[in-house]
This record gives sequence, C-alpha cells and structure tokens, in this order.
Amino acid sequence: MSLGEFDREAAASARAETRIFLVDSSDGYGIDRCLASGEPCGAAAASALCQAREYAKAVDFGRIDPAEITGGVPVGTQLTACKGRSCPDIVAITCSR
Repeated sequence: MSLGEFDREAAASARAETRIFLVDSSDGYGIDRCLASGEPCGAAAASALCQAREYAKAVDFGRIDPAEITGGVPVGTQLTACKGRSCPDIVAITCSR
C-alpha cells in the first residue's frame, strides 16, 4: 500500500468514526435547553446522548440554524417556516467512537 492510499484510508476511517445527531425541543426531554444555552450541564448531556447511541463521547455541540440542515426533506414536500420565539432550538451533537 502506498503512502497516498494509506492517507485516504485513514481519512475515510476517521470520518466514519464520527456522527452528528440533531435534537430539538419538541422531543419532550428538554435536553436542548441545556445544550443550546451553553449551561454547564450541556457537556454531560451531550456525552450521555452519544453514549446512549454507542459512541464514546461528544466532541462538539451547539445550537444550529435550521437552514443549515440539508437533505432531510423529500423533494416536493411543502414546508412552512417556523418564525419567532415559539420555534424549537435545534442542537447538533457530534459524537466520536
């Protein structure tokens, strides 16, 4: 195996070992408030979520704009944008093996 092949294989393996999970306040657990606000409980909540999904730890978490989410809505689906304070916060949690 050449060095270039090794680098590509290592990079692909690293990408396969992380996954991003999205959590919003409509889940009923309230985890988003802790994570989105940056409270101290955020790190523990993010790690617990990762471990519940068989990942070792959370490497990043924070609030994201819903416009950043792509690829999750089938073509032709009619959506209405949520506006105002009643919209759920969406938090992205990056988990690592």
